[in-house]
Amino acid sequence: MKSGSLDTVQTAGTTEPYAFCGDEASPLVATAIHAGHDLRPEVAEHMLLDDEARRREEDPHTDRIAGCAPAVLTVARSRFEVDLNRARDEAVYRTPDKSWGLQVWSGELPDGVVERSLSVYDAFYAELGRRLDRLAEQGPFVVFDVHSYNYRRQGPEAPGDPAVDSPDINVGTAALRGGWRPVVEAFIETLDGREVTGRALDVRENVRFKGANLSQWVAGRYRGTGCTLALEFKKAFMDEGTAEVDDDHLDELTAALRSSVPVVLGALSGAPG
Repeated sequence: MKSGSLDTVQTAGTTEPYAFCGDEASPLVATAIHAGHDLRPEVAEHMLLDDEARRREEDPHTDRIAGCAPAVLTVARSRFEVDLNRARDEAVYRTPDKSWGLQVWSGELPDGVVERSLSVYDAFYAELGRRLDRLAEQGPFVVFDVHSYNYRRQGPEAPGDPAVDSPDINVGTAALRGGWRPVVEAFIETLDGREVTGRALDVRENVRFKGANLSQWVAGRYRGTGCTLALEFKKAFMDEGTAEVDDDHLDELTAALRSSVPVVLGALSGAPG
């Protein structure tokens, strides 16, 4: 069973919030911070949304994509418990305007529940900092921050969002400063046009997403040393509503990302940061 997969995060309160596996010394780390579906029991008690509504806004199966990297940090907790890709003061969705208009809670969420969710947030970034601090001592490193996005908001039978606005992989780089262009260009050139399920991948930069809190946190803490590529995979490999996955499609996407690893590491060795 793959770490952090849907099978490991179904039941509230049964898993650790996050898990690390792989080569701790690797200068390339992948994260899947929205892959999880788990909730603490006290959070589940107040949850109004059903599983399907939550999964639609989570990033199921991104842990499998991230698993191709030499080192992987996966999160089992749902973003509806705490969203690690938002600033701390917005990491718990207390009102619908913070959660795509969804009414998340059956009533007002108690402050104590919120604070305990934020303690998960604090512990995650403390752990990430400990791990990345060690890498930064060795030299430059790259983070693949793996996510996915919906492009069929009107339903499975309706046309998807226009292709011009919906690349297969959106590479968010807005937080990057300094000489990281060789790394970014090596990544995009390796994957753009690569054939997956019989068609060429469309890989573009900052079209729909530019990278959020994790990217900004790495850029701020590791100036000139840490490079985050915020990777948003279009949910063409799965049913957005049910999270049912096309395993062949997902496996090909994962293989494509895996092919970029040695190229990115090669570019990293020559990047001034």
